[in-house]
Amino acid sequence: MEEIKIIQPEELQIRIENGEELSIIDVREDYEVINGMVPGAIHMRMGEIPDRLDELDKEKEYILICHAGVRSENVAYFLQEKGYKTASMEGGMMHWQGEMVF
Repeated sequence: MEEIKIIQPEELQIRIENGEELSIIDVREDYEVINGMVPGAIHMRMGEIPDRLDELDKEKEYILICHAGVRSENVAYFLQEKGYKTASMEGGMMHWQGEMVF
């Protein structure tokens, strides 16, 4: 199994601030995202991912985010096995210091 690409929260914040077009998926549960998400992220709960693969583009890289970085890494492995390009944000929202949207 190929290693998952890890992105640091600071790097993601800089890329967002620089206006990069990113595909960010927040895989947390509904009750978790009410506390805020990374700007530009879409919400797709971890359990929904297998049923929503048709919404994802294999040509894009998806940056996955969860609360602490474990679920997002698991989803990254799952998607990678399906042929998607992925990265997981290290430490999840616990380490995010940037702006949040509600």
